[in-house]
Amino acid sequence: MNAPKSATVSTTICWSCNTPTNAAAFCPQCGKIQSLPANADYFTYFGLPRKLWMGMDGLEQKFLQLSWKLHPDNFVNTDEREREMSLQRSSRLNDAYRVLRDPVARVEYLLELEGMRKEGEHKQQAPPELLEEVFELNESLDELREAKSAGANLDVLTIKLRVAEKNFGKKLHEVDNEMKTAAQQWDAALDANASESDREAILQRLNELLNRRSYIRNLVAGVEKEL
Repeated sequence: MNAPKSATVSTTICWSCNTPTNAAAFCPQCGKIQSLPANADYFTYFGLPRKLWMGMDGLEQKFLQLSWKLHPDNFVNTDEREREMSLQRSSRLNDAYRVLRDPVARVEYLLELEGMRKEGEHKQQAPPELLEEVFELNESLDELREAKSAGANLDVLTIKLRVAEKNFGKKLHEVDNEMKTAAQQWDAALDANASESDREAILQRLNELLNRRSYIRNLVAGVEKEL
């Protein structure tokens, strides 16, 4: 795995006055809105390092400031190029905020940026330590479906599944706490300029936890659907 990519983009030039803009939304010289750099990720868009345990107050404040400055209403009297840039940047801003404000989506996005999580590479497999509980849960769900088809009393099975649902809900909470810890470890590793192997180990741990969380969440959703 390559070293984490920094939240920077190549130097860009203002389309209006040729001043270097360093990928800023507006030219520091003439104030004109700038096009969105092709290699600007969501962290870069907000001027943030690729950290996971960020302060939400700061993120929201930046979002509100940029939303106001980039709003298409501010460019109704400009030329078509600037209006298009406004729409492009506003859309990207909303996408970036939606991802970065959510702790789980933020982890998944970082893993994608770091080449640790590509579509189709992670499969929904039961964690080994949960195999027995998952088997029992699936048996109970099958029994519930059969009882529904037969018009039988569902009270006992419903209670059993509610207990299982609560149990897996607790496991989901535990995974979230573990992800929080791993996210803080990632941030500390960046601050300490930790070795590539140390950073990779943390990313692998985050990827494992994310897969585990996704599996358990789907189990809980499946129980809720049947009940």
